[in-house]
Amino acid sequence: MKWSVIKTRSLYSGFFKLTEVVLRHDLFEGGESPELRRELLDRHQAAAVLPYDPVRDEVVLIEQFRIGAGDDPTGPWLFEIIAGLREPGESAEDLVVREAVEEAGCTVSDLIPVHRYYSSPGSSNEQIDVFVGRTDTRGLGGTHGIDEEGEDIRVHIVSSDTAFEWLDRGRIDSAVPIIALQWFRLNREKIRFQWIEDE
Repeated sequence: MKWSVIKTRSLYSGFFKLTEVVLRHDLFEGGESPELRRELLDRHQAAAVLPYDPVRDEVVLIEQFRIGAGDDPTGPWLFEIIAGLREPGESAEDLVVREAVEEAGCTVSDLIPVHRYYSSPGSSNEQIDVFVGRTDTRGLGGTHGIDEEGEDIRVHIVSSDTAFEWLDRGRIDSAVPIIALQWFRLNREKIRFQWIEDE
């Protein structure tokens, strides 16, 4: 299966870039598609981490305003995990270590890769690396974020079971924390045993 770009045109260039792409691609039953026009949102690559304290069996969740949820009947403040966009030359691991400090005032170590996935491949090239990381939740909480970026982030320390309950009730309703928590639910006991044994 092959595809080719006929031409591209920049529609917007700011924090993100929006490009119109004219293309053709092979069809499953043979032949080639007509010319197709698609808009591509060119985003930075991202990474996210779910910090977990195996001693207290607690996770770190954050809550912040999200414009995409502006029409949600419960309001645009979402429960999420720590995440950010990678700087040039920055690894996904370095990013989540940095963002954990900036967004939640916590340190993470022993990062375990969960998944790398396309967030919305019908319109964006963004890929997100998701991790679970080890932390100590003692003394964590409060409000964090970088003022210049307009961040106003509330930190929640909750038991693993509470996080799973919020997930099942739909209180956690965006893709990154859903993916992280579903994987963590399947692997929590193994991770907890391993990390406690390492102490």
